[in-house]
Amino acid sequence: MASREKLGDRIRSSSRRAVERARGGRLRRRAAEAERRRREVLGESAPYVGLVRAPSSPHPPPSSLRRFRVATYNVHRWTGLAARPVPDPARAGFVLSELDADVIALQEVLRPFDGDDDPIARLAEHLRLHVAFVATRVHRRGELGNAVLSRWPIRTVSTLALPGSRLERRSALAVAFGGAAASISVVSTHLSLVDRIRQRQVEYLLGHPNLSSGAVILLGDMNAWRRCKGTRALESRFSEHHNLAWPASFPAAAPVLALDRIYAEGARVLELSAHQTAAARRASDHLPIVATLELRRGAEPRPS
Repeated sequence: MASREKLGDRIRSSSRRAVERARGGRLRRRAAEAERRRREVLGESAPYVGLVRAPSSPHPPPSSLRRFRVATYNVHRWTGLAARPVPDPARAGFVLSELDADVIALQEVLRPFDGDDDPIARLAEHLRLHVAFVATRVHRRGELGNAVLSRWPIRTVSTLALPGSRLERRSALAVAFGGAAASISVVSTHLSLVDRIRQRQVEYLLGHPNLSSGAVILLGDMNAWRRCKGTRALESRFSEHHNLAWPASFPAAAPVLALDRIYAEGARVLELSAHQTAAARRASDHLPIVATLELRRGAEPRPS
């Protein structure tokens, strides 16, 4: 009799565990489906502004914005030169600290879905910089897009959806610094690999209101692997470029292509160079490009 009762208890216990496993499996499937749908909705709405944040201890505002240092850097999803399977944002973060720039445009910034650690927000906080991020597209590992880091408070943020295709989505992030009387517009972008599409993207950018008034800095990974209509249009519009040879930035270990560029209007490019350090040659497949700019007299915005 006792053994029969024990057998019954075991059967009932086993049944309860089976029910709990089934219930847990259903909940996990529902959670996975909800997450999949959330990512689909995000992907359908891209590009979108994903982050705007000020550091807890910002740099003191500069007394003048007339001369400043800018940089552009494709961080290659934080995977380093060899595209390692596990991202390591600290490598690129060390390079960012080496640049000592007032404004830094970043491309291929990855913000993972999993975990509470946001690499771009963490790096901005560590460097005491303001940050804005625009997600260009969403894939299984997270949001991928452009960012701007700045020592100055960011007054406005805009996202620009560039012409392209479903297979190759591209965008630009436009931010403005200064006051209502005058401002500096900084546009960070990552253009297409295809000449024809890149030309359309350049035409769109050059006609956009964010590039139509005041001092404008257009910088990013232009994918200018050869001279084309798009690059000629950029060089024609931004005539204040110093007309020196563009520094090669790709591949980082032995650069031969000038993919990454900095254009300026309403400001003079005083210096332009690739940031070639041991850390920079390992942290990404692109080298950063750094420029010192000087605004035209009378064009200096009042600091925010």
